[in-house]
Amino acid sequence: MAELQTGALSGLSEKIFLDRYAWKASDPGEAKLGDTVLVLTKDDPKFPTKEAGEVIARVGKQVTVKTRSGQTVTTDTDKLTLTREQTPGQMWDRLARAMADVEETEPLQQQWAERFRYILDDWKLVPGGRIAAGAGASDELTLFNCYVLPSPHDSRGGILSTLSEMTEIMARGGGVGINLSSLRPKRATVAGVNGSSSGSVSWGGLFSYTTGLIEQGGSRRGALMLMLNDWHPDLEDFITVKQKMGEVTNANLSVCLSNAFMRAVKEDLEWELVFPDTRDPDYDRLWQGDLQAWRKLGKPVQSYRKLRARDIWHTIIESAWRSAEPGVVFMEHYNEMSNSYYYNPIICTNPCGEQGLPAWGVCNLSAINLSRFYDEATHDVDWPELAKVTKWAVRFLDNVIDATPYHFPENEANQKRERRVGLGTMGLAELMIRLGIRYGDEASLAFLDRLYAFIAREAYLASTEIAAEKGSFPAFKPEPFLKSGFMRELTGVYPEVGEAVRSRGIRNVTLITQAPTGSTGTMVGTSTGIEPYFAFEYYRQSRLGYDRQLVPIAQQWQDAHPGEELPPYFVTAMQLTAEEHIRAQAAIQRWVDSSISKTANAPADFTIEDTKRLYELAFELGCKGVTIYRDGSRDVQVLSTASKEKDGEAESKSEGEGEQPEGQSEVQPLDESAGEAEQTGGVVGEAGGASGDRLAAVPQTPIDKQYKRRPQVLRGATYKVNTPFGMAYITINDLDGTPGEIFLNVGKAGSDVFAMAEALGRVCSLFLRYGDHGSKAQLLIKHLKGIGGTGAIGFGAARVESIADAVAKAIEQHLAAAEEVLGEPQRFEAAYAPQPAAHEEAAAIEEAAMREEVAMDQETASSRSVYAPGGVVADRETAGEGAASASATGKETSQVSTASPGHGQLPYSSTDLCPSCGSASLINTEGCKTCASCGYSRC
Repeated sequence: MAELQTGALSGLSEKIFLDRYAWKASDPGEAKLGDTVLVLTKDDPKFPTKEAGEVIARVGKQVTVKTRSGQTVTTDTDKLTLTREQTPGQMWDRLARAMADVEETEPLQQQWAERFRYILDDWKLVPGGRIAAGAGASDELTLFNCYVLPSPHDSRGGILSTLSEMTEIMARGGGVGINLSSLRPKRATVAGVNGSSSGSVSWGGLFSYTTGLIEQGGSRRGALMLMLNDWHPDLEDFITVKQKMGEVTNANLSVCLSNAFMRAVKEDLEWELVFPDTRDPDYDRLWQGDLQAWRKLGKPVQSYRKLRARDIWHTIIESAWRSAEPGVVFMEHYNEMSNSYYYNPIICTNPCGEQGLPAWGVCNLSAINLSRFYDEATHDVDWPELAKVTKWAVRFLDNVIDATPYHFPENEANQKRERRVGLGTMGLAELMIRLGIRYGDEASLAFLDRLYAFIAREAYLASTEIAAEKGSFPAFKPEPFLKSGFMRELTGVYPEVGEAVRSRGIRNVTLITQAPTGSTGTMVGTSTGIEPYFAFEYYRQSRLGYDRQLVPIAQQWQDAHPGEELPPYFVTAMQLTAEEHIRAQAAIQRWVDSSISKTANAPADFTIEDTKRLYELAFELGCKGVTIYRDGSRDVQVLSTASKEKDGEAESKSEGEGEQPEGQSEVQPLDESAGEAEQTGGVVGEAGGASGDRLAAVPQTPIDKQYKRRPQVLRGATYKVNTPFGMAYITINDLDGTPGEIFLNVGKAGSDVFAMAEALGRVCSLFLRYGDHGSKAQLLIKHLKGIGGTGAIGFGAARVESIADAVAKAIEQHLAAAEEVLGEPQRFEAAYAPQPAAHEEAAAIEEAAMREEVAMDQETASSRSVYAPGGVVADRETAGEGAASASATGKETSQVSTASPGHGQLPYSSTDLCPSCGSASLINTEGCKTCASCGYSRC
């Protein structure tokens, strides 16, 4: 074998490795001169900052660390993260030994330690994050990424038991999926307490809320998938719940659709929503969430209502178009294809959607780094090397099953019965660029079919070889196994696989999973999962200035071809059509026995009808699920308020309710007669009780008479301004001829950016309507203009430093427009139309705005700033290609803007604040929120 590498890292890659995957020392006080450490350079409870560096001095508990950027930091040892491993090579040694130790004899342990070390070397195989962090380092951390719990028993005790199990799994680093279909629908009778149920969706809110609490403690954030079957009476509420701000904020949602439902959609049939009759004497004992099994027992089913299947389908499509959720899983098709269909049906997926699992199912993941398998001499894939790494990787993952700790005996019993593993890939986009293949075109589909068929064949043959040595998984039965949809596909092309299964058996029920690999891909410095790159060009602001940079593979090409544009096969995610995304997913899905984490990216002007065609195409092509992310999509709702009367009478609507376009935050008027202010940025009752209850707890004082009450109708204008956080819609309404209130709509509802923008709008409105101290609008401009953060948009006079700066520029524009229209009432009426009050009008404005945004985005693509060194990515995703690429140069990235001149790129516009580093680089795709600046991930 070739000489093994240490895998030394730099920049962001090194920080991710030290923070997430390197074996930690239990006591940072052991730090000594020369040790590599992470040092806390910004001790902020929400936005802490860590830097990698070397200890250069120590006196008692005081240490001095020289960071990679040259900064010198003196601090206490308790502000250090001290690792036992400083390089990936040390981690690879640990992992190889830990996985080889489960072999029965010392010669086998030695042999497989060497082989595992070989495939780990140079990141040919990149272990899943749980394996990398825990194997050989901790007896507490799970090595499994994916968990699905049984559907909760339909009782308070059953729900709380599931909640407890979910919490324990998340606390140890696992992501959890739960199908809520076992829970009785809203308003269903609960005989034991002579009451009615709050419904499955409300209990989903409890699971989501608890996930948020776990997210706040520890370094491994909770990740949750909630699903509901298409027959459940709460289906409509489940589909639209994310449009109600604050109800389910810490979970991904997907609807499980049957073939019968899709047929009903196609044939325009009615669809019946049903649930077992809870009065049946065997309900508590026998009902587990499987409607088909309940009916087979001859048990009664209660019909709740009938709807047009197409109406339900349209609701799913519209919701996905608006907010990227819910996703869709074609669950009946999934089970038809599943190798465990005959004994253990799939009921739910993990949070990112790539791993469908049965009740108590688990799976461990790793990824082959395809970027390491380009053969420059032949300008082809190094097929023999890929075969060897695939074969040995299967044994590596199979050994994880015996090496991991189990915290629930049900998990252990299920996993050792079926030995489910998930071998995936990263670096696909980089490999295709090296081969000169454009991701998404017809030639690429043929290549993807060949590549992933090859990996599947080698993986299955390897599993049969292990079975011949160690035995098949206990639930294996040759004939039923070979009749699964996947095995029929595989053996139809490769009959030798079927022959091997019959003669040797097979070790693992499933072998292939395509996960997002966001953090690990960022660390390694290649494209993540099966996704294309998100951008090749970005701008970096540092102490050395503002520099244009390229990701390494693009940089290499331009160094070799100075002055030339990148060729067409350098394609980004937003340059592909959504259909190209789906066709690529389908080509790979054919050879994946589990599923795929993949987002079909679409431009802002992608219509609801376009989305409908895309989802139906995914079903026709045999995808197991589909998720679309329309650039700029966000949760929207008509905000409403209610204030309690002094006398405790019925709540009444506040002044001006319903005047704002959908999705806009509103500052409510101060009502002098009531003596209390009612302001809301979401649903009444969110996070701490109804708004009136909150107000009632605050002593009421008379309102200053200098405060100008808001009339029933104001006129104003809405300005669209591109900011470092995405497109901002800034509404300025006039009071007595001057600006009197400001509404800000930036980012996705429920995000930190949205909340802070709303707060800024409220404070500005209060300032404008209190007192008369000269030109208050000019004062706002003076104090807000030029406020900067870690990045900016545009150049020269058009440069926008922050949301506050955008507000100042909008006020300037507003005042200038007012001057122009003085004395010309017709022009004034056209420029400052009253805001619509109806929901339908608001929705129309929203859609028109999103269509209009495309043209603006194209104009500003070359100067848009986003805090993602490879571009910003979509919902259900994990980002980071460019970030990792930047780290390869050893330089830190603090501000970037994407641009791919000549390629028509439409950059992503929806970012949020990262809770780890504070930069506006938290991005959504493949079911996971990830920071492209520091590598933080919620999954």
